[in-house]
Amino acid sequence: MPGSSVRRSPAAPCSAGSLTHTIDCVPDDAVPAGVSSQPATPASAPGQPAAPADASPRIRGVITDWGGVMTRPILDTVNAWMSADQIDRDSYVTVMRRWVAQAYDGGDSNPIHALERGECTNEEFERLLAAELTHLDGRPVVAAGLLGRMFAASALEAVMLDLIRSLRQAGLKTALLSNSWGAGDYPRHLFPGLFDVVVISAEVGMRKPEERIFRHAAALLGLEPQECVFIDDLEANVAAAEAVGLVGLHHCEPGPTAERLAGLLNLPLP
Repeated sequence: MPGSSVRRSPAAPCSAGSLTHTIDCVPDDAVPAGVSSQPATPASAPGQPAAPADASPRIRGVITDWGGVMTRPILDTVNAWMSADQIDRDSYVTVMRRWVAQAYDGGDSNPIHALERGECTNEEFERLLAAELTHLDGRPVVAAGLLGRMFAASALEAVMLDLIRSLRQAGLKTALLSNSWGAGDYPRHLFPGLFDVVVISAEVGMRKPEERIFRHAAALLGLEPQECVFIDDLEANVAAAEAVGLVGLHHCEPGPTAERLAGLLNLPLP
């Protein structure tokens, strides 16, 4: 994320079933009913690991989302942008309600699909989004640099960075699996110390919650899906991963995520 800093304060809790803490950054009032679009109904709630079966493979890898997991909640970042740039909230909610619903209901391709799969440039997406937005005083929004301004307040979550590093030190394989809104805006200099594998949606032409991207990430680690835990702040993505066979973990705050990982992996974690 452009301009990301590191913060160690505890994350705000997330609401079950919301899309507010994902890169598809939508305020709570923008999420239409039923948009979670979970592709399967797991035996337990998405991200709540079921009781292990005797024949379950040993977990050897952890795959994590970026925005809203390795960073502070995306909604915080977007709210900061709307306040700083004096964006009319209703205009943002209206367009994102429509686009996010389309992006997760299996419907026709839309700008979010295209951006996350790398089928359009950042500049093309910025022009489409800017055309739907207005400032509080009615002025049009400048398209150039819009994504950079939206995520300028993004801050890394130090607790999660330390957690992933500790997993690698304990011998687990780690992977990043991120739907990208600007593939060039990640702090890639940090990646070698965090991840064995990096999968950015725009670079592979796939996006969550598509089944193939979860299988792709696991295969790059040299593991079966059943040998991997998947962490995401969006329940629809967790449910999709579980449907493929990964162990899902719905992230809301670093503390509970670390505790649940420690239980799953039988490891002492920070």
